[in-house]
Amino acid sequence: MDRRQLEEQIIAVIKTIYDPEIPVDIYELGLIYNIDINDDHDVKVDMTLTSPSCPVAESLPAEVEQKIASLEQVKTAIVEITFDPPWDKDMMSEEAQLELGFL
Repeated sequence: MDRRQLEEQIIAVIKTIYDPEIPVDIYELGLIYNIDINDDHDVKVDMTLTSPSCPVAESLPAEVEQKIASLEQVKTAIVEITFDPPWDKDMMSEEAQLELGFL
């Protein structure tokens, strides 16, 4: 399996994770900034939260890590939280903005 296929699998599993306060998955919300896959299939994900005081600040990154690590092709998964740049609604996909009535 090449990196592109693995990245597509990772994105698919991330799309099963929803922000508890917003009925949209975290990928479409724009919370995933980067997915890095090395030659050994170690995966590092840079993500953010809708706010630093997000009630799932501890559980959400752990859920992302766990679901990615559960993929057969993934050796390890690490999620790093960043607030640079800060998240805002413009980072959402058009689909998410439509779903939430921003378009």
